[in-house]
Amino acid sequence: MATTRRTALGAALIAGTASTLSGAAQAAQASQAGDKVVYHFDNTISQATKGLRNMRNHLDVAPDTKIIAVAHAEGIDFLMEGAKDAKNPDIEYASLVSALVARGCVFEVCEITLKNRGIDKSKFVLDASFTPSGVVRVARLQNREGFAYLKP
Repeated sequence: MATTRRTALGAALIAGTASTLSGAAQAAQASQAGDKVVYHFDNTISQATKGLRNMRNHLDVAPDTKIIAVAHAEGIDFLMEGAKDAKNPDIEYASLVSALVARGCVFEVCEITLKNRGIDKSKFVLDASFTPSGVVRVARLQNREGFAYLKP
């Protein structure tokens, strides 16, 4: 009987150790993969220039970060063809977005906003992609995919 207990206890310890090692290995692998961040844009005038600069600075310091920018409501305007900073018209957003896409960033536009505002997808820079709902996308990136949330 004592041998059976020792065998069961040993098996439980081995299983617990394997589970802990597996968790540690997963944590180490996640840390090597880089951070995951969602930047949330809902107002171009107050957020676009600052947010794009934040994203560039983020990648300068942590180049392995996966960044997804999700835009909805008035936050989609900076992703439209020909969009410029209202305060500094020398700043054209398309070139800043392209530079970030070249570094691995993804820019997603809310299709609900497009429908509500009557805007066609063809009005956006080629680097933009689309998501059915910006708000749902931000929530899912945070809850299901472990993305940190940043709002410029």
